[in-house]
This record gives sequence, structure tokens and C-alpha cells, in this order.
Amino acid sequence: MLDSLEKMTNPQQTMFRDVANKLLAYNFLARDKKDNKEAYYFLMSYKDIFDEFFKILGLELVLNQQQGSVMLKGFNQAQTLRLKRDETLILLILRLLYHEKLKETSLNENVVCVVADIHEKYDYLEIKKRLNKTDLVAALRLFRRYNLIEATGDLTTSTCRIVLMPTILLAIPSEDINSLYQTINRIKQGGDEE
Repeated sequence: MLDSLEKMTNPQQTMFRDVANKLLAYNFLARDKKDNKEAYYFLMSYKDIFDEFFKILGLELVLNQQQGSVMLKGFNQAQTLRLKRDETLILLILRLLYHEKLKETSLNENVVCVVADIHEKYDYLEIKKRLNKTDLVAALRLFRRYNLIEATGDLTTSTCRIVLMPTILLAIPSEDINSLYQTINRIKQGGDEE
């Protein structure tokens, strides 16, 4: 790995460092997100070196080329972001919306929902506690930071469009959909705050 890094030009080494730091900070890269595109393609060009680098750190790159998304996966709990109850619910709702809206979307279009869709799904779950606008905006900002969504507009309005990035498929894979429903049911019954 060090030999491969030394063979890179200075700009390539700088880009390698920047992409590695971006993944360490945000865990996800989406090819279709403007500020991720260059990093995504650079990572694809030097994937073997990135694999070796992250393996040394005890991390693994998970790649879905078809969807254009990359996730940095940790092997222990210390490397996992703990979400609050509402953040978890919102993430699960976004994943469900991705699945539903994908059916309505052509291959060339992004999967898009609006904030009102999130409220509608939340209300459908019939959870006793109402979804607080402040908590919703904070959760959406968190997910935007981790490259799971991209908002186009003011997150405080119900008409704000949210582009659901395919990285959400890596955050909650299809195999985990059953546990997703179990989590929702546990929360509906007054489960944990985390």
C-alpha cells in the first residue's frame, strides 16, 4: 500500500487523504451528490489502495456500484453512530419512502420525497408522540451530513424536496427490512429512546 501511495503524484496523494478523511467523517459517499462525485470516482480508481488502508484501521469499504454508493463499515459498536428514537424512526421512514418512490421514478431521475411525506408516514405509524418539527429538521440535517439525503429548499416547510440518496440502501440494507418493522413495532409500544 505504501508503495502505491508513493507512486501517486502530490495532487493524487492529497486527494487520497481528502477522500479517506471524508469517509472517516461521513461514512457514506453518493456518486450522484454534487460534492461527492469527484471523491467517488477517485475512490473507484484506487479502490484496492483504499481497501488496504481501511483494513489496517479495522474498517471495510462496502460498495454498490450499480447504485453509485460507498459505505465505510466498522466492526465494533464504538464505530457505530447511536441514533435517538425519533432519528431512528425518521431514518426508517426515509428508507421506506426510498423503496416506495423508487417504483415511481425512471432510471435517470433521483428518488425524491417531500417533508410532508415523512409526517404522513409518521402519523400512519400511530405513535403516541407527535413528530416535533425541531427534531425532524435536526435529524434531516444529520442525515444530509452523512450523505444519505440532499435537501433542496427550506427543511422547515412541508413542501421541501428531499432527494433520497442510494446510500440509504447501505445504511439499511434490504435484508434488514424485517428488523426495521420489528423496530417500528417496538417503538410504537413505547420502547427505548435510542
